[in-house]
Amino acid sequence: MNRTTTDLVVVGAGPAGTAAAITARQANRSVVIIDKATFPREKICGDGLTTSCLRLLERLGLDPSTVPSWQAVDDVVVTSPSGRKYTYPLPQNNGSYAAIAERRDLDFAMVQLARTHGVDIREGTALDTIVNETDSVRITTTDGSTIEAKYAIAADGMWSPTRKALGLATPGYLGEWHALRQYFRNVDTSTEHELFVWFDADLLPGYIWSFPLPNGRANVGFGILRGTIKTKDMSRLWADILQRPHIREVLGPKAEPEAPHRAWPIPARVGALPLTLGRTLFVGDAAAATDPMTGEGIGQALWTGIAAVEATLGAPTPEAVRTEYELAVHNHLVIDHRFAEQLGKILQHPLGTRAAVRVSGATEWTRRNFARWLFEDYPRAILGTPSRWHKNMFSQPGAYLKEQPVGDVRP
Repeated sequence: MNRTTTDLVVVGAGPAGTAAAITARQANRSVVIIDKATFPREKICGDGLTTSCLRLLERLGLDPSTVPSWQAVDDVVVTSPSGRKYTYPLPQNNGSYAAIAERRDLDFAMVQLARTHGVDIREGTALDTIVNETDSVRITTTDGSTIEAKYAIAADGMWSPTRKALGLATPGYLGEWHALRQYFRNVDTSTEHELFVWFDADLLPGYIWSFPLPNGRANVGFGILRGTIKTKDMSRLWADILQRPHIREVLGPKAEPEAPHRAWPIPARVGALPLTLGRTLFVGDAAAATDPMTGEGIGQALWTGIAAVEATLGAPTPEAVRTEYELAVHNHLVIDHRFAEQLGKILQHPLGTRAAVRVSGATEWTRRNFARWLFEDYPRAILGTPSRWHKNMFSQPGAYLKEQPVGDVRP
């Protein structure tokens, strides 16, 4: 039997898992990642990268040129239920505030980056058992190997096998949201740096999106609150959405799907699930750390992966590690999550959505700052949390200020 001893074992090689692994290696800790998949692999997602997400990717050392589908975004175009359209510009010449990248490409680039840091990544290897000991955590894998570590990071998704193995799973849990996306080619390139969001009345508080990708491609889809529309009816609804004139206008007459549409659930209940047990910490979708208003979760995945490792580095005992990580998640994510949930209730009604869009689009100042708030340039509830205030909280540069990301071809 193959037996490995390491400082950290990570279950899952998505953004949360690789962020945790890279952070640990930057602190000279040994790391093993296991993942049942082999990379590159398909991952169903909206593919959007917010400002906070981009800053974390830059901090971790990701080079956008290693992600072939990376596309910078300049403007966000939002249409209210009344059909009124507003354009929200992102800051120019001060770094990148939003981008789109296929998860297949992004995750593979992160796996490769982790490897360059010396992370032992074992693809095609799934968790079999996990046991929290007093002085370590022991994992056995489906290939018969045993990995013993000081701490374990569970970054294995919404239906986390680690959570299930530890007896912490929620039976029948299907997520707070569900979404559907489809890749299109031959999309009208006049909007190749614009991100579109439509708040159609029949989907509220959900929305339709079109996120640009290089070479006339786009990720097009919609997300809805679970319970508003039956999952089995999503395909029928999707066919109807694609025929709506405002959607066809943006995609253009030559746009055509590349492959069948795919649907996935979105967990958005951070703070409602146990974040730790013994020497195991849950991150990303395994912690249900997704924005309840937009469904965005890549930035939250990166942040929780980094925060979990920082807790293991900074606290002297497992009890202190658990406390530090749980407190960090509460202060950084749970407060904003609750604030976003309250805003989401406003967006459940057409009049509320129309009013919100109208107010946000009232002036050049509101449009510019709403775009930054929407893309998490600063925390959702920062105005209500003075402990997070700092001098430059509303004027921070974007990510990759010195090097423009691939896809940004403006002169």
